[in-house]
Amino acid sequence: MIQPLFNWKTGLALIAIAIVSGTIFYSRFLAKKIGDEERTRVEQWVEAGKLLVNDTTGMSDRLVSIILTENRTIPIIVTDEKDQIIDHVNLDSASVAADKMYVASKLREFRNQNSPIEWINSIDPTERNLYYYGNTSLLNQVRYYPLVQLFIIGLFVAITLITLTTSFRSTQNQVWAGMAKETAHQLGTPISSLQGWLEMLRDAAADPMIVDEMNKDVNRLKLVSDRFGKIGSTPRLEPSNVLTELKGMVDYIKRRAPGKVVFQLDHPAATEIIIKMSPTLFNWVIENLLKNSLDAMEGQGTITVSLQDNGNHITIDVTDTGKGIAKQFMHDVFEPGFTTKKRGWGLGLSLSKRIIEQYHKGQLSVKSSELGKGTTFRIILNK
Repeated sequence: MIQPLFNWKTGLALIAIAIVSGTIFYSRFLAKKIGDEERTRVEQWVEAGKLLVNDTTGMSDRLVSIILTENRTIPIIVTDEKDQIIDHVNLDSASVAADKMYVASKLREFRNQNSPIEWINSIDPTERNLYYYGNTSLLNQVRYYPLVQLFIIGLFVAITLITLTTSFRSTQNQVWAGMAKETAHQLGTPISSLQGWLEMLRDAAADPMIVDEMNKDVNRLKLVSDRFGKIGSTPRLEPSNVLTELKGMVDYIKRRAPGKVVFQLDHPAATEIIIKMSPTLFNWVIENLLKNSLDAMEGQGTITVSLQDNGNHITIDVTDTGKGIAKQFMHDVFEPGFTTKKRGWGLGLSLSKRIIEQYHKGQLSVKSSELGKGTTFRIILNK
């Protein structure tokens, strides 16, 4: 199947870039055109001033006055040959009156904006004036418009991407929750049937050891069904002894692990540490982390579970001496579907993070990892 060259995100970004680029080029064209027209108007204003000085007949007074009074928008500052300010027009009169340095600061601004227009007295060449002028508000608006539009388009693209990503994740979560609930529902029938067969075996005086082991497996299936059934709905948190739950899960995984794997459980001297949690879901997280550690060690090594009571919260570190996680994968380990194993769907760590952070309002993260030396996952839960 031919893969598309661009996904919708790339297409959206290219459209935004095309719009902004076109606007910038057109705005620069307009700004140059307006700037040329304003310079021409200033030149006309300067020429009108020359004519007013040189014309002794007074015949051009009316035309000159029209040209001079027409300029009500372009700010102009006039300096003499000694660079002393001798006149100015179209500056903010309130600012001029309030600040003695206002005109001088505007002069420095105008020098950076436009090259001045020079006027030399034809009668006395030593008399020379420079006319500095600034940009009008219209020209500034045209020049800054692309930046404003860039910000608006960027904001629009960001909001669109966030909305679509959030919607996609919400849909994805609904799909996973639906699959989990359907799995729990489908398991219900064979579990009920197995419980019935167990009762028949007991009535038939079957080997008690076999019946007991089968009963453990049925209870395990009931626990798995209960876990899946709780996905997608807010679990009920109840005060529980986290130390008891940890010991139970470590013992359960230890019995099913290869003989060359050593388990250690480090914890405070207290016999109980009570926090609010869902034991069913919490145990699922610990089981996922321990199984993840077993897979990373390939049959031998040490798994250490450390519990610390920090007063207002507890920390649980699950450390293994396995192969570690490469740096490029550190941010992906909790993403749904990510796995480096040949089997599995890559949902264990993703579900664990959701259980700890969304349901228990805690934190689950990779505390540290080094290739060839091992990994430490850390859980933080409020008491």
